[in-house]
Amino acid sequence: MVFATFLGMCSYLAVSKKVSTAVGLGAAVIFVMAVTVPMNWLLDQYILRDGALAWLGPEYADYNLGFLSFILFIATIATMVQLVEIIVEKFAPALYNSLGIFLPLIAVNCAILGGSLFMQSREIPSLALAFNYGISSGIGWFLAILAIAAIREKIRYSNVPPALRGLGITFILTGLMAIGFMSFGGMLTGDNPVPEAPVEETATVVEDKKEELKEEKRADVISYNDLNK
Repeated sequence: MVFATFLGMCSYLAVSKKVSTAVGLGAAVIFVMAVTVPMNWLLDQYILRDGALAWLGPEYADYNLGFLSFILFIATIATMVQLVEIIVEKFAPALYNSLGIFLPLIAVNCAILGGSLFMQSREIPSLALAFNYGISSGIGWFLAILAIAAIREKIRYSNVPPALRGLGITFILTGLMAIGFMSFGGMLTGDNPVPEAPVEETATVVEDKKEELKEEKRADVISYNDLNK
């Protein structure tokens, strides 16, 4: 999600200085997305979309609460982030202190909200697939921040030009990684063969063209003979 749509870049850039903090935040994002995407799928199926309230009675079948998608999705995400913050503060105070303000900022992480919105726009048909999509998106974001954190730890000892140190070289590395992942995506989805026309229909079209050419030649010969007369 980071490399394909560049969502969640703020925390991706800010918390990727050390691998340990990147792992902690990535695990929190996986948990939040694995819970919020299925919950928001239920909200979308039974409350938000057009006709979703039909289970309350036929008089509610014409209601469409889709305009409340952002509000309800963000409320669900904020609730789960508060739960994660309480758990991390209780059982991992060192990680809680290292993450600092970026842990509660998961609530406004556009990658979290983007997972729910992509789920809604792609019309995922079942709760199990929504859970799979949420946890897979979280794992993808976790791998992205883990990769850039490992590279930034190593590149700290490299001879980087002063003008590119810090976020400059990080943006360049992120762009190169995004190009690589998008290239793999094109390799996986680019094999879409053009459907061939049926042989019988093609043969019929060729025969019709031949007949049209013969008729045109006959008309030309007749008009030439008339001129000679």
